[in-house]
Amino acid sequence: MQSIIQKHRLTVLHIVFWCIYLSFNLYQISFYQQRRGYDWNNALLFAGVQFGFTFTIAYLNYFLFLPRFIRHKNIWRYLAEFSLPFALLIIGRIYTQRAMVYDMPRSEYFFSHMFTVQTVAINLFITVFVSMLRFAADWFELEANKKSMENERLTAELNFLKAQINPHFLFNTLNNLYYLAYTKSDNTTVVIEKLSQMMRYMIYDSNYDKVPLTREIEYMKNYISLEQMRLNNEIPIKFKVEGSPEEKWIAPLIFITFLENAFKHGVNNHNHQAWINVSIKLQDNRCEYVVENSKAHPSADTREKKSGIGLQNVQRRLELSYPGKYSLKTEDEPDRYRVKLDIELS
Repeated sequence: MQSIIQKHRLTVLHIVFWCIYLSFNLYQISFYQQRRGYDWNNALLFAGVQFGFTFTIAYLNYFLFLPRFIRHKNIWRYLAEFSLPFALLIIGRIYTQRAMVYDMPRSEYFFSHMFTVQTVAINLFITVFVSMLRFAADWFELEANKKSMENERLTAELNFLKAQINPHFLFNTLNNLYYLAYTKSDNTTVVIEKLSQMMRYMIYDSNYDKVPLTREIEYMKNYISLEQMRLNNEIPIKFKVEGSPEEKWIAPLIFITFLENAFKHGVNNHNHQAWINVSIKLQDNRCEYVVENSKAHPSADTREKKSGIGLQNVQRRLELSYPGKYSLKTEDEPDRYRVKLDIELS
């Protein structure tokens, strides 16, 4: 209901205005009927004539003269074009209403100069007010266009950020795949299958604004599996999910950057003391994602220098996809690095 009103808010403004106008007229009719003994039928017909002339003047200007003024921006031309039909309609209304009340008691007011001045003033006020609704319509349209352009810009930026995601593990996996195929290893088909699933997710599923959280977790598990295979299962890697990820949705490829950095900066083939812990904790619509890893070179952590673009990328994506609905904290200790992301899922 609210979306319908939002979509047709200008029409609603017009309807509300004329409802208020008619309500005021009905109040006047009731007043004169009680005080001066006017017949209800004649009074309603009188009000109908008044409404008809006022409505005609207002929307003749709204749809004909005002658009010409906006197009040509010539105030004198606008006044010249509008004044004649306005005067003719006012004269027509005044004489029509005077003819209707000619035989009614206490009708002197309708033949006075005050009635003429009041009729002109009220019609000018209503015409100006309805004209302002025309400018409101242009403002609404301008705001809608600005919002649409902003959304398009943000969507383009988000797509560009997604397009930048090119996991470094892909090159290692392809090299390992070549070696496995060359040596005719039994793991060749497994690597091809997992890599195919991951590439399908990256190319197709990541085009959506939101994907099932289960698909994101599956992608992470495949990634970890390939990395373990690359490292010959020599590095302890823990991956834990608490809570139910079903029926929860998330922006695609949000988690992977932190996981990639954990492998890139936390482990290597020559450090058998390395380790990685990954956990996802779900409670209602809240998700706590923690990645913790040892440091490959405790004396010189180069994470910020080497992976700054990737972290900036994911932070910008979080700002675009979850404005005000996430918190990101990092802890950099001498022997470990920890990232904690709290996010409100849909």
